[in-house]
Amino acid sequence: MKIIQITDTHLMPSGIIVNGVDPERQLRAAIADIVEKHADADLGVMTGDLCNFGDPEAYALLQDILAPVPFEMRLLLGNHDDRGNFRAAFPDHPVDQSGFIQSHLDTSFGRLLFLDSHQPGVIGGHYGEDRMVWLDSALAGAGEQPVTVFIHHPPMECGIAHFEKIGMHDEGRLMQRLAAHAGGVRHIVFGHIHVPLAGTSAEGIAFSSGQACAHRFITDLDAPDPLWTGGNPCYRILSLDERGFRAYGAEVGEVSTGRAVICEGP
Repeated sequence: MKIIQITDTHLMPSGIIVNGVDPERQLRAAIADIVEKHADADLGVMTGDLCNFGDPEAYALLQDILAPVPFEMRLLLGNHDDRGNFRAAFPDHPVDQSGFIQSHLDTSFGRLLFLDSHQPGVIGGHYGEDRMVWLDSALAGAGEQPVTVFIHHPPMECGIAHFEKIGMHDEGRLMQRLAAHAGGVRHIVFGHIHVPLAGTSAEGIAFSSGQACAHRFITDLDAPDPLWTGGNPCYRILSLDERGFRAYGAEVGEVSTGRAVICEGP
């Protein structure tokens, strides 16, 4: 199964720059590259901070940019989003019984879970009992099958000073619940931190983030005020199959310096 992940697009109405980057230009380039090279993908997932201020004009722009995508897209909310404006723009997008942007998808390689960690007025993430009821049901429905989790905020400590106080505000409850799933957790995929990160939690669960498609940080683990930078539009190609889970970073606009020779083996 091929899944395309895009994260932290921070769209604004056309022509508006955010932290030195044009988010519309970045996302249009990424989508054009994805449509050209990965039209065979089974699914696309945008892991939050779809729009920088969650305004209706930006969600309308997102609709327009995503129109050429030939496969299903699941869109998640981040702290910069607005749930009401999102639902008005995407009325057919799956939601849970309480109106949170949560859903699941069953595949040959386990159940995919799409979680909503957005809390109005909070930069960090929230996953309280109002959402945990749905998660308990979704995990129970997975049975002995493993789950792969998509969410905006990392539900574990990411070790970056800037995010020390704006991570998931749940005292570890979400990770504890996921770790208790009988079928196991294959991987947790998230955004929010704007830089690539991969690791294993204290519970032994593998996780990784995509790099922001819009502005990103110059990686500095110890700086509470890291520097913003630009970069090529980017996304990830996620593979989920009988061999497990793999994630590959892709950038748009890289300049070739030559072609590698074919390696015939030992």
